Amino acid sequence: MNTPNIEIIDFSEDLKPYIKQLNYEWLEKYFSIEESDVISLSNPKKEIIDKGGYIFFARMDNKIIATASLLKKTDSVFELAKMAVTQNIQGKGIGKLLVEHCISFSKKRQISKLILYSNTALYSALQLYKKYGFEEVKLEETFYKRANIKMELKL
Repeated sequence: MNTPNIEIIDFSEDLKPYIKQLNYEWLEKYFSIEESDVISLSNPKKEIIDKGGYIFFARMDNKIIATASLLKKTDSVFELAKMAVTQNIQGKGIGKLLVEHCISFSKKRQISKLILYSNTALYSALQLYKKYGFEEVKLEETFYKRANIKMELKL
């Protein structure tokens, strides 16, 4: 996979619209936009950053093409969430770069476990997570209606 000129950058206010735009793109294609999506994606600083989480973007040729977030659950457990790659650039390894960045970032901050919620219809995404060592665990009641699988990675 050739991923030239890709830079992973941190959230800043001027990038705020992209988390919503990128996530709405895939949510509208595969599922529907839930109330929790509207809240967190409309107010990412308040709902993610200010609660101890992190938001990253992938930039290529000065264009924002992907995003991923780490949502704080506890001091040592974070949720890999809000991951989206713009449709016309999927399959080029951008998701892989974001997952690698989130894992590396988490290890540096002594985060002991990453969890994620997904859907078995998203086969490519699940294969990516498995490649990096995420394993399926029991899915508890979750506020994501679309989630039918939970995975975790012990770091």
